[in-house]
Amino acid sequence: MFLRKIILLFSVIFITFAFAQRKKTDTIYVYEKVIVYDTIYREKSINLKPADPMFSSLKIQEREMKAINDQKIDDLELEEKIKKLRTKSFQYGIQAGIGLKKVSWAETLSGKDQQFGQDLGIWVSKSIIDPKFSLMLSANIYYWNSSFDLDANKEETYLDGFYFSKDDQPLLFQRFNNKHLEYVLELKAIYEWKNLRPFVGFLTNKNSYKMQFLVPENNVLNKLDDFKSNQINFGFSLGLQYRIFDRFLIDVEYQHYKIKDLSLKNSSFDFDIFKTNNTFAERKISLGISYFISK
Repeated sequence: MFLRKIILLFSVIFITFAFAQRKKTDTIYVYEKVIVYDTIYREKSINLKPADPMFSSLKIQEREMKAINDQKIDDLELEEKIKKLRTKSFQYGIQAGIGLKKVSWAETLSGKDQQFGQDLGIWVSKSIIDPKFSLMLSANIYYWNSSFDLDANKEETYLDGFYFSKDDQPLLFQRFNNKHLEYVLELKAIYEWKNLRPFVGFLTNKNSYKMQFLVPENNVLNKLDDFKSNQINFGFSLGLQYRIFDRFLIDVEYQHYKIKDLSLKNSSFDFDIFKTNNTFAERKISLGISYFISK
């Protein structure tokens, strides 16, 4: 009896263990199905390869982006590169302005030392050594309005009387005013910092003054003739330009000359009218605007 109970107990334990093992096997089987499903999904995703042209275009775009990121180019650097390209060639333009002129001998004659005028010119420039440093050659014509008028036929003037040429021929003063043209050739050294362009220059000028005298003809003083100045003077200039737009500059300039004598000449006579003080100072300040014709 006792033996039967033991056999029955072991039978129950064996059957229970057997059923437990089957349930665990079913769970493992389901998990294996999930793994197989995942594996199949991954194999399908790997097999879906893009076409070759798509890969090649993506590579080119990625290389371009990396190059830009590596160089770190901003707007200011791009502007500097553009300026460097521009400096490889000449730049040229036009200039116009107004100014005031002061000449010491005119103040002696009339008491008026300031003279108003206008100017028009052309220029060409080229960067040298450094893109910010350039040389500019300009040619300007100034028209100076008269600030006084001396006419011996209307009133008594400082210049009334007879004068004598170098060969002792008599000349009788008639009229004079300081309205005249001035021709200026200038070489400037310019340094550009941001929008500011300070400069210094060396220049030459020629003033075309005109004075009228009665001159002898057949030993009779009855011919009216013009005597014109025809001398070259040298001087220097200082100034500042400011860039307001890409093609426009505003400039302020000071010029200074030393004039030795005031020689008046024509085809038959020549003489120096100011012999007592033959060195004069000429100063002028001008305000102008320049335009770049070149790109």
